[in-house]
Amino acid sequence: MDFFSSLQSILSIIIMITLGYVLTRKGWFDDHTAKTFATLVTNIALPAYMVWNLTSTFNKEKLLSLEDGLIIPFISMLACFAIGYTVSKVIRISTCHQGTFTCMFFLSNTIFIGLPVNLALFGDQSMPYVLLYYMANTCLFWTLGVYSISRDSNNPQPNFLSFQTIQKTFSPPLIGFLAGVLLVVLDIRVPVYITDTCKYLGNLTTPLSMLFIGISLSEVSFAEIQIGKDMIALVLGRFVVAPLLVFLIAIALPIPVLMKEVFIIQSAMPVVTQVSVISKAYNADYRYAAVMTAVTTLFAMTTIPMYMLLFRTW
Repeated sequence: MDFFSSLQSILSIIIMITLGYVLTRKGWFDDHTAKTFATLVTNIALPAYMVWNLTSTFNKEKLLSLEDGLIIPFISMLACFAIGYTVSKVIRISTCHQGTFTCMFFLSNTIFIGLPVNLALFGDQSMPYVLLYYMANTCLFWTLGVYSISRDSNNPQPNFLSFQTIQKTFSPPLIGFLAGVLLVVLDIRVPVYITDTCKYLGNLTTPLSMLFIGISLSEVSFAEIQIGKDMIALVLGRFVVAPLLVFLIAIALPIPVLMKEVFIIQSAMPVVTQVSVISKAYNADYRYAAVMTAVTTLFAMTTIPMYMLLFRTW
């Protein structure tokens, strides 16, 4: 397997983040641009991407046949959430960062980095397993993850089952995801011009998110990027705890080797890029999320080859 090809998607992410940073320093982008990008990604690009991705990848039989595989990602991520929440309390992370930290601890970048990396490592046969993990990751991000981030906001904190929480939980991206699942399950054929539109709009998601992170990083003094207890804990959570949980759960279940390897790689991805976007939308500390996203993305460049070497030995 070509390690360099597996890292190219991460390098392209870093280039786009750098571009956002440089263009902000040059005066092309500003805080208003960041808000615009966040709104476009959350309300338009991501929902469109969900609809296009699901309807173009799955049919009813293929979607339903994979339902048993959802057990591993859901259980592992919920367990990782519990560990992340406990860690945030034990090491006394700032109360304005605890929810964001927990979200970053248990959720990974399964589609914008995870998908191309898995395709490079395992080929097209990995696609169903990649999207299976992505389904669980997406459901938990737009529910438990977003709720956790909202708890860091300076705004009044909603009760988990309040109308406000339900309204925030059923965000445009989650609605787009559910709409895509419904279209596949009901075998509804979407006109080509609709799917093409969703595809083109959905393709805006990654570059806009990366540029947004670059803008956010431009507002952060790199003197603030210090190796602290929360950064160490997050790196361990992303690249050790999460994949270890997947491995342990997979041992107890009879699943294909490829599924297990894809799930491990997916769980060992960097912080999901939308954390900083959602933090901005909910008035949480989005710069904290952006820094952690960049750090874990850089760190992934060393962990991916390590996991591939590990796979070769079993």
